[in-house]
Amino acid sequence: MPKAVDHEARRRELAEAVWRVVLRDGVERASVRTVAAEAGWSTGSLRHYFPTQEALLSFAMELAAATFLERIAPLQDVTDPRTVLRALALELLPLDEQRRAEMAVWLSFVARSRVDPSLHEAQRKVNGETQTALRRILTWARNKGALRPGVDPVVEALRLHSLLDGLALHALLDPELFDPESIVATVDTHLAGLLADTGTEEHAEDRPERRGDHAGGEATR
Repeated sequence: MPKAVDHEARRRELAEAVWRVVLRDGVERASVRTVAAEAGWSTGSLRHYFPTQEALLSFAMELAAATFLERIAPLQDVTDPRTVLRALALELLPLDEQRRAEMAVWLSFVARSRVDPSLHEAQRKVNGETQTALRRILTWARNKGALRPGVDPVVEALRLHSLLDGLALHALLDPELFDPESIVATVDTHLAGLLADTGTEEHAEDRPERRGDHAGGEATR
């Protein structure tokens, strides 16, 4: 019998080849030909799954977002909104080599989305979903009495989203100034202004030095 082909796995393999090309050479070099060579495929085989460069890049961008969502899925079982909000915020930041690589690739896609309608739509979708998630968590925190009085979940979702985007961008551009310890401290200070009775608990498991990470190294996947 013919060997069964896992088409979804093959599509993911190609998307990961896109990520490697984008990380190493930039999104403008992620053509059908270069991605096929990176994956060890023929261009004809790649076009069977993605007939155009736009389709290939769009899938790779959507899969990058889906990979992040898979990683934060366990937070659905956490009952403390403070823990969920902090963990989500830190996952959106390039605090280790894996997240630096993911963020570098993501920002390359975002820059390309200004001239690529398919990427623009994917970028808008992810931004919208991030806003919705932050609003939902902050509203949940307010309903549980975990927010300071007068805090507006809608406004604070926008503020937090903007802060995280800014920290992520600067961490990639200037990792010596925006090092992991400073980024985590900035996030904690911001959340302390939102959350009631935060206390002084040490979140040692999330400290970059405990993870064996260092954002100053070159990002690799």
